[in-house]
Amino acid sequence: MRRAILTLSLAALTLTSCGSKKKIAALEAKNKEIQDLLNAATMKLNMCLSEKDQLNSQVDYLKKSNSDLINTASNMTTLSSKGAANLEKSLESLKEKDLKITRLQDALTRKDSVTLALVTSIKRAVGVNDPDIEVNVDKGVVYISLADKLLFKSGSYQVTDRAKTILGKVAKIVQDKPDFECMVEGHTDNVPIKNPVLQDNWDLSVKRATSIVRILQSDFGIDPKRLVASGRGEYVPLVANDTPENRATNRRTRILVLPKIDQFYDMIEKEMKNQQQGTQK
Repeated sequence: MRRAILTLSLAALTLTSCGSKKKIAALEAKNKEIQDLLNAATMKLNMCLSEKDQLNSQVDYLKKSNSDLINTASNMTTLSSKGAANLEKSLESLKEKDLKITRLQDALTRKDSVTLALVTSIKRAVGVNDPDIEVNVDKGVVYISLADKLLFKSGSYQVTDRAKTILGKVAKIVQDKPDFECMVEGHTDNVPIKNPVLQDNWDLSVKRATSIVRILQSDFGIDPKRLVASGRGEYVPLVANDTPENRATNRRTRILVLPKIDQFYDMIEKEMKNQQQGTQK
């Protein structure tokens, strides 16, 4: 009977891990797609800025030429008209470029503003002076990194009382932003686990992530549709696992707060398509 229960438990863990891996892979793919789009928009913005400088130089040249033509007695009317026409055309082109640059900059600024506001609110909530708590931005995603000793006892996936206090602050931030998702990542060092219930560090990292997710759901009322539990095991270390201090650094839990900022990137993508269509014409 005990063997059957253990077999069913392991199977459930496997299915949960597989489901989490698929969702993680989908989120990572989406994040890469968004990052690629942002990189493309940045390149396009730099190209527009370069074209703007060239047009400014051309306008200055045409202004000087036009002034010289006006002061020339022979063919003054014909030459000044031609210079004025060229100047008007250049100014119109410069105006169009300025508009495109402004739209791209507005989209990027709005995205950066959302990220900065989120980082500021999280740091204010969890405290910025605790060395065991880090709030950072990685590839446009805001995440909170919590040291292992804040959350769990060694080799355990039972959440400590102190951790629940911190998780309550994180939950408040997530609750206040209904369009945000929250993904919990468990990370371990490379020391083999010695636990009759857990097979390896994969199991430990997943169980720790699901323990935190359950607290966010049951204790703080976060909609489970907005939660993702994932285990990375020992395979994404911050430093080499060659000293006790480094291994302690690698034993951590990351809580990623994923704002839905697709509308900003949609704006960038739409503007880039408009520019491409204008070039083709």
